[in-house]
Amino acid sequence: MHVVQLLPALNEGGVERGVVEINRELVKRGIKNTVISAGGRLAAQIVIDGGHHVTFDVKSKNPLTVPWRVRKLRKLINRLNPDILHVRSRVPAWLVHFANKNPRRPVVSTAHGFNSVSAYSRIMTRADLVICGSGAVIDHIRKAYDTPPSLIRLVHRGIDAETFDPERLNQQFIDEFRQRYDLNGKYVILAVGRITSWKGYAELIEAVAKAATYLPPYRLVIVGGVQEGQEGYAAELREQAKRLGIGDTVVFAGSQTNMAEIYHMADVVVSNCTSKPETFGRTMVEALVMERPVIATAHGGALDIMREGLTGWLLQPGDTARLAEILKEAPGKKFNSLRDYALENFSLGAMVEHNLAIYNEVLELYK
Repeated sequence: MHVVQLLPALNEGGVERGVVEINRELVKRGIKNTVISAGGRLAAQIVIDGGHHVTFDVKSKNPLTVPWRVRKLRKLINRLNPDILHVRSRVPAWLVHFANKNPRRPVVSTAHGFNSVSAYSRIMTRADLVICGSGAVIDHIRKAYDTPPSLIRLVHRGIDAETFDPERLNQQFIDEFRQRYDLNGKYVILAVGRITSWKGYAELIEAVAKAATYLPPYRLVIVGGVQEGQEGYAAELREQAKRLGIGDTVVFAGSQTNMAEIYHMADVVVSNCTSKPETFGRTMVEALVMERPVIATAHGGALDIMREGLTGWLLQPGDTARLAEILKEAPGKKFNSLRDYALENFSLGAMVEHNLAIYNEVLELYK
């Protein structure tokens, strides 16, 4: 079997990291895997792990370049001769829709988010089979596009237990990170994700400011690069922290690769998406695998992952007062078996096997 995955770029994000992991696991199973993207810092990892990467513009939304990109992509697909085309975003899906001809190859899509309902977004439901990362996404595409249930498959994202292993940590990185950001002896509140407004960082900073006088010595650590076009928002967050009097206790650590170590340094992890939900919420599972409780907003993928009282806390989106109350009580709470729960329900191996079953299922449709 030869699988070709297509996504806009290979930079930071849960989708991108998932593609890297699928690539590695397919290669381990003797399956040829090629990733087509516009490139990015994770592209080299595809090759290091034994896959193939082809740099191609499946990112630009410029309609003037679509005709020649379709022609080039058609030639590329025919040269690669894959058994499966797996599209993971709307631009690649549209390009494949027009390029995948003579012969037409099986197409699987993964609906990764709650995109605006439109003819443009509908393309993600026009594959032979559609993978959704959570029950909330299934509900979304069924209501928005009347997608037949027979075409939809639920596959939760899986976490690599070897990558996220509390017993296999880089102690030197931990020591240096703690020293750099003055974390020693501090209660660490961690938030992970690209700096963009819908991740709820402004509300989190507000809640931390409300809870600050009730907390032990603490640091709020925000890990994530600034999404393109969100530079002004990132500056506003820094100003907000200063204005609320907690500027010295809020750390913007930027994009990081040693995520297991960073979760290990945390005492509690916050996933506070406000204006729109997480499709799945990979960072929640990563935190649980590293035995750290999670505070999450009760919508989207969090409803598939979180169990109130077992894995942490749930709150309604935008409820800053409740978030502050949870932050006050969190230092005194203990949770058990978080890793066991996460690996039992969200393992990388199970995700890969589900994907392979879907690939084989769609191949049967073409026999």
